[in-house]
Formats: sequence, C-alpha cells, structure tokens
Amino acid sequence: MPELTIPLLLHRNAEEHGDLPALTTLDAAPTTITWAELRDQVAAVALGLADLGLEPGGRMLISASSRPEHWVADLAAVHLGAVPCTTYATLSTPQLRYLGLHSRARVIVVEGAGQLDRWRPVLDELPELRHVVVIDPSGASLPDGDPRFVTLKDVAARGEELQAADPEAFEAAWRAVRPDQPVTLLYTSGTTGDPKGVVLSHRNVLCQAQSLEQLVEVPDHPAGLAYLPLAHIAERVLGIYIPVYRAGHVYICADPTQMLAGLATVRPVTFFGVPRVWEKMAAGLQAFAAAADEAQREAFRAATEVTLQAYRLREAGRPVPPDLAARVAEADGMLRPVRAMLGLDQVRHAGSGAAPIPVEVLLFLAGVGLDVFEVWGMTETTGTATINLPEAFRTGTVGRPNLGMEIRIADDGEIFVRGPLLALGYLRADGEVEPITDEDGWLATGDVGTLDADGYLTITDRKKELIITAGGKNISPAQIENALRSHPLVGHVVAVGDRRPYVTALVTLDEEIAPAWAKARGVEAGDPAALAAHPAVLDELQRAVDAANDRLARVEQVKRFRVLETPWTPESGELTPTLKLRRRVITERYATVIDELYG
Repeated sequence: MPELTIPLLLHRNAEEHGDLPALTTLDAAPTTITWAELRDQVAAVALGLADLGLEPGGRMLISASSRPEHWVADLAAVHLGAVPCTTYATLSTPQLRYLGLHSRARVIVVEGAGQLDRWRPVLDELPELRHVVVIDPSGASLPDGDPRFVTLKDVAARGEELQAADPEAFEAAWRAVRPDQPVTLLYTSGTTGDPKGVVLSHRNVLCQAQSLEQLVEVPDHPAGLAYLPLAHIAERVLGIYIPVYRAGHVYICADPTQMLAGLATVRPVTFFGVPRVWEKMAAGLQAFAAAADEAQREAFRAATEVTLQAYRLREAGRPVPPDLAARVAEADGMLRPVRAMLGLDQVRHAGSGAAPIPVEVLLFLAGVGLDVFEVWGMTETTGTATINLPEAFRTGTVGRPNLGMEIRIADDGEIFVRGPLLALGYLRADGEVEPITDEDGWLATGDVGTLDADGYLTITDRKKELIITAGGKNISPAQIENALRSHPLVGHVVAVGDRRPYVTALVTLDEEIAPAWAKARGVEAGDPAALAAHPAVLDELQRAVDAANDRLARVEQVKRFRVLETPWTPESGELTPTLKLRRRVITERYATVIDELYG
C-alpha cells in the first residue's frame, strides 16, 4: 500500500480535480462544494481548531447530523493529526457523558440547540474539555461570557486569519500526518455493555478503499448517497474515505426517511443497505406487484422466474446459455423500470451487512434483477472483512475474505480474522490504545460460523447470544429470527429460550407494511395496538411461524409467540443505533410477557 493519507489525497483532489463536485446537499435548496472549495474550508477550520488547542492525537467529538459542516469539521481534525469521533444521534445524556470522559475530548462540535441541550448537563464533568463549537447557533442560547463556547463560523474566520498570516502553517500540519496514525475513533453500539472505542488508522481505511476498488468495478469519480450515520463504519468508509480516495461525489441525505428520493436523484452505481432497508424495499415491490392486474402479475412472475434462473447459474459458476440470456434481456425490459422505482437501475454492486438478512429477501430481489451481496465485518475490521462479488458469490454466505484478510474457525466455531484491515486497537480511558489481537495477529470476532470448501463464510450467530435450552441444546437465535423476518408483516423479532424448555418469540409489526396489509384486506384496526391483537394479523403470523418451523430443526421451532403493541427503535432502547437487537434490554423489559409464554 502506498504511503497515502487522507490529507494527501484531499490535497491531490484539490489540485487535480478541484472543479469536480465533492459534496452536494439533497434538500430544498441544494448546494455543491467542489474539491478545491472543500480543501479551503477544511484548511480554515483546521487552523481555527488548532488555535482552540486541538493538537495531534487529541480527540474531538462531533454530535451533528449529516451536513457539509460535519465533513469539514471531521477532515479538519484529521489534517491536524487529531482524532475525530462522531456520536450517534440517539445517545442519551449519560451515554454522551461516558464518551466525553472516556475519549478525554478536548473539543466537542455540536450541530445546534438540540445537541447542545443533551450535552449541557455534563459539560462541567469533562475535565479535558476546552471548547464547544456550535455549527448552527440559532436558538442555542449560548451562555454569555463563557469562553468555552464558539461558533464554527468564528472558528473558520480565525483560521483564515491565521492562514493569511502564515500560509505554510496548514501545509506543515497535514504533511506531518503519517499513515499509521489514527484517522478516526468509532464507538461500537454496545449491545451488551459499555461501548468500545475502536481506533482506525489512515492505512486501515485506505486499504479498505483500495481493496474495494480492485474488487468492484465502478467508474471514475463515482457518485454515492450518504444516508447512514457517520458514526457507523459503513458510512465512514463509503461516505468519507472512499470518496476522498476516488475523488467521488457524495450526495448528502440528511433525513434517512428521504433515502428513496435521494436514490432516485443520484442513481448510484454502488449502494449499501442494512437488512431492514432491503427488507422494506422487497416488501414494497411485493405490494406493488400484488396490486397489479392478473396479466401484469403473471408477466412479473415469469420475468422474475427467468431472471432468478440465470442468477442461480451464475451463483454456481456456470455459464448462462445464449437462449436464456436472451430471455433474461427481454424480461429486463419489464424489470428495469421496477428497479428504477427504487433508484437502483444503474447499480453494479449492492451490498448488505451489519446484521443477517433472510435468504428469501435476497432471492426476491435477485428475481427483479437486483443482486444484493452480503458482506461481513465489524468496526474492528474497518468494515468488510469478507465480501460476495458479482462474479463470485454464494447466497446465504457473507462471501470470501477481502484482499489481504485471513479467516480461521476455532474449535468452538468462533471466527478469527487477521490482516491489514484490523484496527489499531481499543482506546483505553487513560488514552493508551490497547491491541485487539493476540500475539499472532488474530482477532477473536465473537461471531460463530463455518467455512465451506470454496472459502465462503457463513455466519450462524454471536457466540454470546447462543441459546442453550433446558435440555442442553445449543440453538442459534439469528437463524430462527431470519426465518421469521422474511415475512413482510414482521418488523423485528427476538427468539427466546435460554434455559427454557422450548423456543418462543417476541414479534413487532412493520410500521409501514402492517397498516397497508390490513387496509388491503379490509381489516379495521384503529391503532397499532389494535392491529397487533387483530385475529387476521395473528392468523397470518401463525402461518409465518408455521412456515419458518418447517425449515427449522424440531428443537429450534417456535412453540409460542407474542405480538407486541409498540415498535422497537433506538430511541426506545430495544435497538442499537445500527438497528441491532439489544437482547438484554428486551428480555428484561418484557420479562413478564416472556414468563407468560412459558406459563
């Protein structure tokens, strides 16, 4: 890997591609920042932050939505050799306090009044904190006479003054940054306890960018949609580091609920979605097909059938016969407009990760000509450690090792990884970085899985989440939950059964699909609670459970289930910000309901 850094690449982009767009907002009044303009803004804010005391190695927390100032502040810290860290928007004040203390942050950047109000009660408890930078001060009621508070506009203005006084200061700062230095600090979402602070280097993120460039064919200066939180490793890589590496064009979707509109505008060639994104897309397309007349439904079924037939041949590494290829091309005349409804008709590589996705969803999408390939990794592996590719994939697996990565399976099934994508380590409270690997360079991932003869990895569960029944049987809850989640009505599901005689499940309804499903069938239900208790809904979910049980071993089958009245969200606490299940929270919160299932 060449001795590249993010500042060096931003400098290259400004010099060689300065007039090309770097960032564009997707809002009522879109604005675009070119690579030259971005570098100038980064320079000003970097020198302004240095004037506030942000030094090489110092940590800076950012509590803000996706907006150009977020990118600017983050990159500015990186150009000083400091370490930026974005916090999830759903964190409570006590959780923010933990991050502030643990990171020993010198500077906190907040978007505006909302974020400042959550930070304000704990600011005086952070001994290392020197300044709070406010992006949008309107309505924020900054305290008079408190020198800790400053606006980002003032920081940039001060930086411009310093740049004019010493034009070489910024250049000297970023040229001192080395590839093995930290580029970001990411806190894991903490499904079982306090989050860990994962420290990634310039070399880590640029190795990931380089490997994906070699594996996935995309045009120069590709356009992409940034809609995930920048606290998530996927958006960090796809929304910051790869665009810097490729001089790409990032369209910023600040409101994730407007993702589909953003896709229609951008029409990206690559797209990554967490499983819930793909599940909702599949459910929407299924509803669209169901609403068509009989002739259209039959044409859609025939088109998806022939497309899926070719997909299966490619999956097996076999050629698609010319006559079948011709039929697929004809079918695509009908299916391409369907993909265009999602803004994904130009996609060359679509990925899914961060959690398991039902195979049924992948096969349905493949039938409409949208090949979605599962990847696997974690923050500690800088994103993808394994990947499925258009020319080498196996549905139901998470692919084969990324370039330079090694995989081995321990005797108890735990997956170990080794290679250049492994993080520098975990940040300790004393500021030191603790290695994450053993003496031979292997990271114990906590995931359990298998490798097939061709090197494809299958994830079966988290090691700490395996259910051990009262009869001593080891069961994978993820396998059960995946089987149930393939039904469009199901929003989230948790399989329960540890130290119990059999498996039960807690189910929440999909907030968008369930009301539409009910309306289409004439089901009268005035609110979500009534819908969750309606006999027609319960009967349909019983059929879904029966269908799932047909695919599961007897000991894995769900004997009873309960449909809950309210959805699970990160805000309500049952899900992490990355939409992973917080099993301990769920089992404690619904302990009475669970006991009733075994009554």
